[in-house]
Amino acid sequence: MSEGRQQHWETVYRDKEEGETSWFRPHLDESLRLIDALDVPHGQPVIDVGGGRATLVDDLLARGFHDVSVLDLSANALAEARRRLGARSERVHWIVGDAIQVELPVAHYALWHDRAVFHFLVEPGEQARYVTTAARVLRTGGHLVVGCFAPDGPERCSGLPVARHSADDLIKLFAPAFDPVAQSRELHRTPAGRDQAFTYVVLRRRDDGTGL
Repeated sequence: MSEGRQQHWETVYRDKEEGETSWFRPHLDESLRLIDALDVPHGQPVIDVGGGRATLVDDLLARGFHDVSVLDLSANALAEARRRLGARSERVHWIVGDAIQVELPVAHYALWHDRAVFHFLVEPGEQARYVTTAARVLRTGGHLVVGCFAPDGPERCSGLPVARHSADDLIKLFAPAFDPVAQSRELHRTPAGRDQAFTYVVLRRRDDGTGL
C-alpha cells in the first residue's frame, strides 16, 4: 500500500466533514440506477471500491444485498461508515487497502463498483494494474460499474491531479477482459454548488479468461 496515498486520505477524512468534501452526495443516484438495471441477485458478493464513508453500502443493504464488501485506503472513513450503520455494519466486510495492491479472492465478486478511485490513477501502469485486479476478482459474467471525471470535469480533486476519461477511453482501457454494457454522464453538484462532469460505464467480465 502506498503510505503517502494512504496518509493523504486518512488526513482528509479526519479533518473534513462530509459536506466539506466535493464528492459528497446523500445517495449515489447514478450508481444506484446503473446497479439496479443489472438486476444482480442479492445473494451474490459485491464490492464498493473506494467506498469510504459513502452511503452506497446503506442503500445496497436496504435493497437486500447481504454479501457486501467496502474497500478503502482510509481506516478513518470506514470507521465513520461503520458508526453510521450501527448494528448493520456487522453484515459488511470492511477492507482497508489499496485497490491496485490489495489481495482479494479470485473470480469471486459479481459486482465491482467504483466512483472514487480510478480517476486518481494518473499513471498508465497504475491504470493497468487496476484493470488486472478487477478482471482477476470478478467472476465470469460479473459487472464493473466505474464512474470517473469526464473530459470536461475537474483537473484536480482533494489537492491531487486526476485523469479524465470519456466512455470510449474507459471501454478501451478495460478491453479485452470486459465488454461494454452501458454508459452515462452525470453532472454532480458539489456541496459548494459547483457542477462536476462524470463519465460512467458498465462493463461485463468476459468468459474467455483474458485479463487474468
